[in-house]
Amino acid sequence: MENYSTDPPDGGYSWVVLTSAFFIMGLTAAVLKNFGLFFLEIQRYYSVLASTTSWVTSTTIAVFHLGAPLASALSIHLSQRAVIMIGGLLAASGMVFASLGLSLPWMYLSMGVLQGLGISLSWIPANSMVNHYFKRWRPIAYAIASSGECVFAMVFSPFFQWLIESYSWQGSLLIIGGLQLNLCVCGALMRPLQAKPPSQTSFKGKLVLDSKEQSRTSRVTFQWSLIQRPELLLYIMFAILAAAGFFIPPLFLVPYANSLGMEQYWAASILSVLALADLLGRLACGWLANLRLVRNLQLLSMVVTVLGVVLLLLPIAQNYWAILVFTVFYGFLFGCVVAIHVTSIVDIVGLEGFNSALGLFMLFRSSGGFVGPPAAGWLVDWANNFSAGFYLSGLCLVLSSVFVVLVDQLVEKKKLPVRQPDSCTDTTTDHLINKANHTDV
Repeated sequence: MENYSTDPPDGGYSWVVLTSAFFIMGLTAAVLKNFGLFFLEIQRYYSVLASTTSWVTSTTIAVFHLGAPLASALSIHLSQRAVIMIGGLLAASGMVFASLGLSLPWMYLSMGVLQGLGISLSWIPANSMVNHYFKRWRPIAYAIASSGECVFAMVFSPFFQWLIESYSWQGSLLIIGGLQLNLCVCGALMRPLQAKPPSQTSFKGKLVLDSKEQSRTSRVTFQWSLIQRPELLLYIMFAILAAAGFFIPPLFLVPYANSLGMEQYWAASILSVLALADLLGRLACGWLANLRLVRNLQLLSMVVTVLGVVLLLLPIAQNYWAILVFTVFYGFLFGCVVAIHVTSIVDIVGLEGFNSALGLFMLFRSSGGFVGPPAAGWLVDWANNFSAGFYLSGLCLVLSSVFVVLVDQLVEKKKLPVRQPDSCTDTTTDHLINKANHTDV
């Protein structure tokens, strides 16, 4: 059973939790980001079409998102520590089994289902722990933790390529599986917070628990009812549209550069610049959010809008340096969104509903991630121009920002105090009513 503390430590062991989360992000999301390096190797090994091979990555992404509610529910009933360790074992097992290379369906099961579920069971509780251990420093803490994805992605890209050249793709997967066993170590460091002792009252010489403290100390279940809250429902609509736009640009940046006649090396370097700008954006926006100059949701709506505009304008870039400038802006703003879009869930449902809300958020967000890239690909084929993909991405992001504005207004409206009836006015009203009744009599 998960225990909560009403006062996050904001220091001390919190930094151990933050460091552990940093490595978890790197050993899960960064590995997933570099799956593309194995794409051609797996395609050649099984002699299949690219569309058939792509289902390996698609299955992993699908299970990662769909497993979010399960990860949240297990974290509530067990603990984040236990769930992360289970996730580490599943992720490592998936890579080890995939290295056997038995068949393509075997790859769907091992790299797709086992690896995807292992990533989900590790990533979700790690996010939860950071948000529970920090309050004052929550935005910057989450930004630092999530930056592990960027740092490890930059390191893993050349490292995985070297592994493939030295040990083949099968040997590489075996080594990566061994690395992911370190998720169990990271999970072991995730010490659950201890709940404050419930208040007690004396009754006839015996100590009894206050009834309200007994609701509080009972077992918590996954809160499916949160989906009925209009502010969370609108935030999920933002997530679906934003996810549809998020996964499009990385898919078409390099092909777009190649279509303009750039060499493969220069085109590929754009992704390295993108990862670095993403890292800087996460740290900068986390620091800015921590200053509390504006509300998180206000900041998120502004950043998402500008990000959408940047993508709408990106096709005007017709040479390497122009594309690089837009890539820097895109990566930086993308990092800003990532830094605050998860912590904003706390502002919407509170810390007590965060685990369940995050699971629902990830579950429904998956639909946008699945629909966005294929829709962009269809538009690119129809228009015979990669610019169409960026237009769709930018439009989705600009539209998604409208939902964030609506969520912010609902959240702020709920914070307004309920207006109490004026006693003087009520007395006067009662007097007039009584007088009227007396007159009628």
